[in-house]
Amino acid sequence: MTVDSGFSFRKIAVAAYGPTALASIGYGAVIPLVALSAIDRGANPGTAALITGLLGIGQLLADLPAGWVAERLGEKWSIILACLIDVAMLSSVAFTHSLLHLAVATFVTGITGAIFGLARQTYLTVAVPLQYRARALSSLGGVFRIGGLIGPLIGAAVVAGFGLSKAYLFAAGMSLLAAVVTLALPDLPSETHGPNAPQSDSMFAVLRSSLGILLTQGVGALIIMLVRSARQAIIPLWCDAHGIDPAATSLIYSISMAFDVALFFFGGSLMDKFGRLWVAFPAMVVMGIGMALLPLTHQVSTIIAVACLLGLGNGISSGVVMTLGSDASPAVGRTKFLAGWRLLADSGNALGPLAIAAVTTFATLGVASVVLGALAWGGAAWLLRFIPRRVAS
Repeated sequence: MTVDSGFSFRKIAVAAYGPTALASIGYGAVIPLVALSAIDRGANPGTAALITGLLGIGQLLADLPAGWVAERLGEKWSIILACLIDVAMLSSVAFTHSLLHLAVATFVTGITGAIFGLARQTYLTVAVPLQYRARALSSLGGVFRIGGLIGPLIGAAVVAGFGLSKAYLFAAGMSLLAAVVTLALPDLPSETHGPNAPQSDSMFAVLRSSLGILLTQGVGALIIMLVRSARQAIIPLWCDAHGIDPAATSLIYSISMAFDVALFFFGGSLMDKFGRLWVAFPAMVVMGIGMALLPLTHQVSTIIAVACLLGLGNGISSGVVMTLGSDASPAVGRTKFLAGWRLLADSGNALGPLAIAAVTTFATLGVASVVLGALAWGGAAWLLRFIPRRVAS
């Protein structure tokens, strides 16, 4: 894939996506094991859930500081730093039996995830021409999904063959390989960083100047992420409520993920050719329909059908949140703007399961699903109002 400017997608493809694939396989291998590791270290189920939640808390708290780090170190070296810290944290878990150490390592891994994600998005925003941006970022989201699908399978094999602690060594090895591959990543133009780079305003000033975008398109991104994360939580809960065993539940979720993974490049192509709205709006409509239909399913076959519909909506919208943020980001202060954008998106990601918990406190899981469907349709209307029909070149 090339453009008139001489840009070659092939020259950066392996270095741009390789680290994401490697790191996400490593994360996928251990994230499902954090709660089990906590229980193995003497935690009760509540404490184990809290320690697992530290990953998301660390990411949320680090979203804004990640912008500061990426602006000073540059995207390439920020990714390398994040990977090397992960190597230290993950490998240390394998050699200790301390619950506190596990909690600290999980929290720090959330922080490095924020730095890694921001730096990767910023790099592709700058390095890839606008006409290929959506495909580049949807592919980034797709690679992360593939890693999240493969990682748990490898993690299960490692645990079965070598024990729980060795899965963390495997993840550390993946992060180390990701750091090595990132060394091959071409540097961005020299004026982007360094003493001659244009200096942006403070984080607060950059976000204040972009407040209009953050309160319109940014809120839309938050709703997208909220519905996505709620979908991840509600399918297993609905299966459990209908007496479906964990193995079958995992299979249903994997089938849904297959639809999710299969459509990411198609969605990116649609966005590049017709505009971001052509993916964002229908994806939210489809996911709203899936959420509204879920309470009507009571057999494995119908639950699978709705899970696939939700996977379809989620998969086609792969990368849309990152693409919208990249489109809206200013040339000066880009990393700080994207840090604020990712904070909104990650807040939505955290709010999804909380929304389910809040509704089910007063009503049933079926009612929670319908409420989320209505929220998805409201998000579709919001996006229809605020997403630009065309991307400014």
